[in-house]
Amino acid sequence: MRVLGLDTSNYTTSCAVFDGAGGVNRGRILDVRPGELGLRQSDALFQHVKRLPELLSALAEETSLEALGAVGASTRPRAVEGSYMPCFLAGASQGQSLAHVLGVPFYAFSHQQGHLAAAAWSAGRMDLLDRPFLAWHLSGGTTELLRAEPEEDGVAVRAEILGGTTDISAGQLIDRTGVLLGLQFPAGKALDELYPQADACMEYRVKLKDLTFSLSGMENQVKRLLAEGEAPANVARFTLDTVCSVVLRATQEAQRRCPGLPVLCSGGVASNRQLRAAMERSCGALFAQPCYSTDNAMGVAILTRRALEGGELA
Repeated sequence: MRVLGLDTSNYTTSCAVFDGAGGVNRGRILDVRPGELGLRQSDALFQHVKRLPELLSALAEETSLEALGAVGASTRPRAVEGSYMPCFLAGASQGQSLAHVLGVPFYAFSHQQGHLAAAAWSAGRMDLLDRPFLAWHLSGGTTELLRAEPEEDGVAVRAEILGGTTDISAGQLIDRTGVLLGLQFPAGKALDELYPQADACMEYRVKLKDLTFSLSGMENQVKRLLAEGEAPANVARFTLDTVCSVVLRATQEAQRRCPGLPVLCSGGVASNRQLRAAMERSCGALFAQPCYSTDNAMGVAILTRRALEGGELA
């Protein structure tokens, strides 16, 4: 039976259909004016409300939206008390309305739970959702090293934060570097494309303390390099190499503390080619396909199907 998932994050509007084996996801990055580093929540919410009907129409052209068994949506950033962001109201309200009209169950999940489910499914390792594992949520707003385990109902996972950044996220550093280079926000793909053009290898060794680290000093280093006239490709490589290094070192330390647990990487930053190569080689980390690393609704749809099969209402 097909189910529908919706995700309205701070960066992307997404909707997806999942039938238990495969599915279709349609998403669109929110419009950000050149030179700016994101959107106010009111602007993000407005764009989501405007675009959801368009994306659902596009989804209906590729797959059937008839006879849906359930509707799910991400309703908050993380599955913890007090986690809230207005932009998720768009998907949550539309999802609840659709479920009511269709007479089917509505299931609520967190954006982070959706990311982890999409990554596990895309990596061909849905079994991870049924046992403890280590995970990175690396995105424009989050850089968290997690220990995840199944919730009591066996549908989604709950995650304990083991480490990550104490200030700006890896995605924020990458995006801020890109904007300083005159690139369009979000800048991850553009920096990835600049990387092979670099003719200098530099690295700022970020201090790792008890699995946590700060990236705000890196932003100052980027500004210094640009003021000194460093080539854009070299600055891009400097930023990405530094992020890869500290994430890798934190992962290796977490593996020493939690031996035997597999590592799953999710979030938009996890689509970076250098990070993937380093983490696969040194930590045996698992990665989603790039299209399911970035914000998407497929993970929410997958969890909605799992909830429907388990008969547990959210």
